[in-house]
Amino acid sequence: MTMIDDLFSLRGRTALVTGGSSGIGYAMAEAIACAGARTVLLARREGPLTEAVQRIAAKGGEAHAVSVDITDRQQLADAAEQAVKLVGEIDILVNCAANMHRPPLGELSTTQWDELFAANVDAPFLLGQRFAPRMVERGWGRIINVGSQQTISAFGDSGGYGAAKAAVAGLTRSQAEAWSPHGVCVNTLIPGFVLTPLTAETAKDPERVEALAKRHMVARNGVPEDFQGAALFLASDACRFVTGQMLFVDGGFSVH
Repeated sequence: MTMIDDLFSLRGRTALVTGGSSGIGYAMAEAIACAGARTVLLARREGPLTEAVQRIAAKGGEAHAVSVDITDRQQLADAAEQAVKLVGEIDILVNCAANMHRPPLGELSTTQWDELFAANVDAPFLLGQRFAPRMVERGWGRIINVGSQQTISAFGDSGGYGAAKAAVAGLTRSQAEAWSPHGVCVNTLIPGFVLTPLTAETAKDPERVEALAKRHMVARNGVPEDFQGAALFLASDACRFVTGQMLFVDGGFSVH
C-alpha cells in the first residue's frame, strides 16, 4: 500500500471545494476529505452545508463549511479568508459551484449573462488569484475546474452557460501556463449528463433522461459518486505530470 499512499494520500493537505454541499461538488469533497485533506466546503445554503459536513465526518473525513454567494466578489473574498482561518493556506482548490440560466440565446438577458459569468468564470479566476501564488511559494498545488459538455460543443440552449463553460477551459490553460512550472497542476473535469440538483429540471422529463442515458457509451447517466476517483487523481501526487488538460468523466458521452 506504500505506492498507493505515495500517489493518492492527501494527509497533511488542505482543500477548498465550491459547490461542496451537494451533487458532484459534494462527492469530490468527500473523496478529498476522506483521503486526508482538511477540507472547507463553500456553498450558499447553510442547511445542506451542515448536513454535508456531518456526512463527511461520519466517514472519517474532516470538513468545515462557509456559507457564501460566490457571485458576490466581496463575499467570496471574505469566504476565502475564512477558509484559511479554518484549515490554513489552501493546497487544493476545486471550483465546482455553478449556476445555469439556459433560455434561448435571443432571450438571454444581460443580467443572466453577468450572473452566469460571475459564478462559472469569475469565481474560479478570483479564487485562483488568491490561492495559486501561495501554492507557487510552497512548490505544490492543485486546481480542479469543472466544465461541461458545453465546454466543447453546443448542447440544448447552451447560450450564455455554454460560453461561460467554454471560458473555463481557457482559464484552466492560462492558469496551467502561469503556475505549472512551479508545481501547481491545473485541469478541467468535464462531466456527461449527471443526475444532480443542477440538472433537476431536465430530469423531470423521463423520455429526455432515457435518451441522454442511451447517448452515454456506458448506457446510463452519471451520478455524483462517479467523480470521486477522478477528483482524487487530479488532487493528488498522481497528477504531477498532468496539467492544462480536460479530463472527460462522461461515460463516453462526448464521443458518441
